[in-house]
Amino acid sequence: MIAKVLSSDLLKVRKKMIWFLIFLGPFGVIALQAVNFGVRYDYLTNYYAADLWGGFLENIQQLATPTLVLGIAIITSMIANIEHQVNSWKQLLALPVSRITVFSSKFYLSAMLLFMSCLLLAVGSIILGFILKFGMSIPYIKLLKVSFYPFFAALPILTLQIWLSIVFKNQAIPLTIGILGGVLSMYSIVLPDWFFWKWPMLINDWSKVEYTVLAGILVGMVIFVLSLIDFGRRDVN
Repeated sequence: MIAKVLSSDLLKVRKKMIWFLIFLGPFGVIALQAVNFGVRYDYLTNYYAADLWGGFLENIQQLATPTLVLGIAIITSMIANIEHQVNSWKQLLALPVSRITVFSSKFYLSAMLLFMSCLLLAVGSIILGFILKFGMSIPYIKLLKVSFYPFFAALPILTLQIWLSIVFKNQAIPLTIGILGGVLSMYSIVLPDWFFWKWPMLINDWSKVEYTVLAGILVGMVIFVLSLIDFGRRDVN
């Protein structure tokens, strides 16, 4: 049943601006780094001479992470707003489909689209690295960490944002929360470790990024379950 509902949701976003944003996020990050390294090529290559790919990927991560957090707020809002715009939540929930399936489909669709954006970031990073003549010694493990670890660490944000976007018809509320969290994430080094908008930056007091990723997955699952319970009981207009 979830596959059919997910297919239906995919059809709903087929001609929406969502697809443009999925490509715009990683493209914008890669384009900005292309300008950054293009303008300061000699300085940056000398600075990262010991590990060109490593330094390059660190620069990618600095831009990609806040972009991901902001993207989560925008994408989840757009997906939920498809139903809000035509006041179709009551009709949708009147179908012989459980509320768990409806909510899960919105979450899975958001996660799939954002994961695709992370994949495009990884591919774009490799292409730009080749253009910048960093050689063939690509640190694939670090590339995967930079591209996908923030996504898994951001699962609590993703779950919270899709819940807020569904619950509130006025999308200014979830968007404000999401954008504010994204802005604060850029100053995450001074924020406490429990503030999960900090987690996609992969910074913690233990200097172990895996702890942050694991916390993101576990807390994301908890918020997902709580959101399912609330959505199952809530009267959505």
